[in-house]
Amino acid sequence: MSKLKLSDMLAQAFQAEGCEVLFTLMGDANMYWSEAMSRLPGMQVIHARHEHCAVAMADGYARATGKVGVASTTCGPGFTQIMTALTIAARAYVPLVVFAGDSPMTAPYYIQQIDMAPLAQGTGAHYIPIRSMDRALDNVREAFHIAQLERRPVVLSVPMDLQKQPFPFTPDYIPSADVLPTRQRPMPDPALVEQLVGMIAEAEKPILIGGRGAKQSGAKAAMEALAEQSGALLATSLQGKGMFDGNPFALDIAGAYSSDYARELFAESDLVIGVGVGLGAYTTESGYLYPGARTVQIDINPRGLWQGLRTADMHIQADAKSGVEAVTAALQARGVKREGYRTAAVAKGIAEDVPDRKEFAIAPGTVDPRKAMLELDAIVPKDWDVVIGGGHYFGIAMTHLRGRAAEKYHVVSDFGAIGNGLPAAVGVAAARGDGKVLLIEGDGSLLMHIQELETIRRQGIRLLMAIINDGGYGAEIHKFRAGGLSPETVIHGRGDLAGVANGFGVRGTTVNQLGRMSGLFAEHQAANTAGLWDVHTDDTVVSRPYRRIHYGEA
Repeated sequence: MSKLKLSDMLAQAFQAEGCEVLFTLMGDANMYWSEAMSRLPGMQVIHARHEHCAVAMADGYARATGKVGVASTTCGPGFTQIMTALTIAARAYVPLVVFAGDSPMTAPYYIQQIDMAPLAQGTGAHYIPIRSMDRALDNVREAFHIAQLERRPVVLSVPMDLQKQPFPFTPDYIPSADVLPTRQRPMPDPALVEQLVGMIAEAEKPILIGGRGAKQSGAKAAMEALAEQSGALLATSLQGKGMFDGNPFALDIAGAYSSDYARELFAESDLVIGVGVGLGAYTTESGYLYPGARTVQIDINPRGLWQGLRTADMHIQADAKSGVEAVTAALQARGVKREGYRTAAVAKGIAEDVPDRKEFAIAPGTVDPRKAMLELDAIVPKDWDVVIGGGHYFGIAMTHLRGRAAEKYHVVSDFGAIGNGLPAAVGVAAARGDGKVLLIEGDGSLLMHIQELETIRRQGIRLLMAIINDGGYGAEIHKFRAGGLSPETVIHGRGDLAGVANGFGVRGTTVNQLGRMSGLFAEHQAANTAGLWDVHTDDTVVSRPYRRIHYGEA
């Protein structure tokens, strides 16, 4: 009989599933399993200071690698902390498995007992309880199978008393990879392809929008070929940013983050084709971005209604890459080649376009966050991963960063929650292991989980953190001002974030004038550790997206 306990065997099963990094915060219900994981050869265990952050770190790791991220919490109050992180992962289609230690099955009373199932399922995560020794390994396999196949988080609930019991069987495990269906690229209906070809043949000003699905499908080259054949411009959703950087006919992000010139071109469009994109409220500005265009959606799971909107006039169910390739082939077979938007004048207009021309008076001791973002973008190499949290500064970051591949952007905005950039960046940095990770985060967001700076120091995580510090909650500051109210209740002062970082053992520097970042970056590279730049920005600078939405600026 094996001398292994169930916790040991479950740890081995996770490793057999390909888990190499565990993000955990230990408590009574998961500490024995976490300790068993730490004894496995080659396993890296990162001990977070907050359960939410452990799951958010695993989320960042999964986004960076495409693998299943693994996190662990204890039961009761440990588990209830992760509801926001689970919701973000579910809405972003991130494959995660959370080992959630559960209260003992045999105890007549346990103070931390709570029904995990409705909480997990309410976030959009799948829930699997392990309740017998016979089914334990099958449950692990099922968890990883669902996480990978459905691209969603899975909570695996394991009672602490069951974990301690001896494992009575031969330690033999069949990983989920052995039963996963072969990944396939669904082909489009030829009749619908011909219908779309007819629409393209009639269109004068088409635009293609690529989203997360196009990025994951590897559809970049195929979309550029279709755009060339059809005379279309290229754009992306927020989650597809960077996909077409460098293309002379690319408009960057469609919708709420579009430039003024891009809006003019969208307004003139007569055909918009969304590829691997939801075509929701932000991407289409609730349908007002291209009011005169016919719309087509090419997607594995097209939706007629989403976010309260009609997404398209025609839907083609297909993989993004194979769907676009089929349309291009049909165009070529029929000899359809359009000039459309692809003129020298349009290319010149795109090349000369800037995200924001408005001037603001900048207070002494602070910098214009837009110019700071341009400086940051210029000095950080384009092969670095960039993690961007949520907040007012987010609109500045997403409109001013340029020249990076779509895979290098990790945008944690799927639930509209702040406070997630820092732990996500830890996950990305753990995945990369080379220090080439830039976090752009707000001061309010950082302070929500600033304890993880200690995790960064203790675990030897290397990354650069640029904190856009306007001394308060910038989103609320500008919304209050737009509504004629005083923002004093959400302005807290800038404090000394650099000093706080140094207190945690992370190199902190205050940046309150432009032109310093190049030298500071050289110092950061030489230090080969984690660094935090506390960038003091003027709180009167309103991002272009906020000026449109909240101030009614055309």
